[in-house]
Amino acid sequence: MNRKEFLADCGKKGLAGVALSMFPWLESCSDKAQQEVKGEKARIGMIGTGSRGLYHIKNLLRMPNVEMVALCDDYRPHLEDAAQYYPKAKLYDDYRKLLEDKNVDGVIVTTPLYLHGRMTMDALRAGKRVFCEKSMAYTLDEALEVYNCRKELNGVLFIGQQRLFDPKYAKAMQMIHEGKIGKVVGVRNYWYRNNDWRREVPSPELERRINWRLYSEYSRGLMTELACHHLQNGSWAMGMLPEKVMGSGSLLHWNKDGRDVYDAVSAIFTYPNGVNMTFESIISNKHFGMGEQILGTEGTIDLVTCMHYTDEPAPKGSGMHQLVAQIESGVMSNSVFAGTSWAAETSPLAPGMPIMDNVTISTGESTVGAEADGSIEIMEAFVHAVITGKQPEKVLEESYYATQFALLADKAMHEGAILTLDDKYRVPYTPLG
Repeated sequence: MNRKEFLADCGKKGLAGVALSMFPWLESCSDKAQQEVKGEKARIGMIGTGSRGLYHIKNLLRMPNVEMVALCDDYRPHLEDAAQYYPKAKLYDDYRKLLEDKNVDGVIVTTPLYLHGRMTMDALRAGKRVFCEKSMAYTLDEALEVYNCRKELNGVLFIGQQRLFDPKYAKAMQMIHEGKIGKVVGVRNYWYRNNDWRREVPSPELERRINWRLYSEYSRGLMTELACHHLQNGSWAMGMLPEKVMGSGSLLHWNKDGRDVYDAVSAIFTYPNGVNMTFESIISNKHFGMGEQILGTEGTIDLVTCMHYTDEPAPKGSGMHQLVAQIESGVMSNSVFAGTSWAAETSPLAPGMPIMDNVTISTGESTVGAEADGSIEIMEAFVHAVITGKQPEKVLEESYYATQFALLADKAMHEGAILTLDDKYRVPYTPLG
């Protein structure tokens, strides 16, 4: 379901106004907002043209109000790959030269994590409107510095937390806020893969440059590369930030190739109301794939599959009704359906009900980007902001805290401690929804 289908679907159900009032940052994706910039062009420069950069480039090619005027990478093969898509763009091997280019209005930063903070602040100070891939920064202090820099300059800054713009997540969170699953009592997140997270290196001297995710000098590993996406789920569902975090990490399997970031992590985030949110990632087993579930006293919503399960017994025959509805919608559960009705104690066997039709489900195996995961919508919103200069409400603070708690969890793992976020890192926060 794309942006137009999502808003149209909400309109048919009388929910369009509610959705946009609950999630105002989606306004920039509306037809009204797109009409506002019709005929205008966002002149974009891309810093970092590796796999994620190319993923964004392919999405941007679908947007008529984008002109890619500059590309930058200090690794020539990546730069040449990107230039094939935008042959008229100026090519740079120094991002500071790109920032001096007066034809560039907005900048997309898709470089290794340790460069995010520095490049984002340099771009903001150069007067550019900025989209930076998650996580916001490499350290707690640097993330605060980036946040304050944007605030002082009153600039535009997006961080690549695309779930905030994913229609199925917005629809699911609206249901949660309306009490469809009762009181939220737990949040489960996991991301399992079975690969070494390594990319082919044409010559040995490029190892750390290309496989930067494997080295703590450049990366914070699984927490900033994967968990950062999930850490908004609890605050979005409950309207509050975690109070403390603990965790454990290890080099469990891929421990003989020189890497020094964990390949297995487990973290627990505890909220002021006592609810725990968990995140676990193992990259030596992929059976369970990726999962994000909000657990309530009356049911569960699976954000990845866009399914709603109830804990209450259903009337006889309703199980078959749900199964038929699920088949018609094109969404099937991994669970085996056993019988024409079910009781509360056997609810895991029930197929559940799809929240919306025609959902594309991501397994989490891709290390570049998935289809229909909000990436197009967030980029459309950024393009709108490049043209209008309008910073969407709430999304920056949400991205900031996702970064801070990912970094704090990584710190807790290395220190073997239960940690709280120091008051000096707290910025004004208005809950989503």
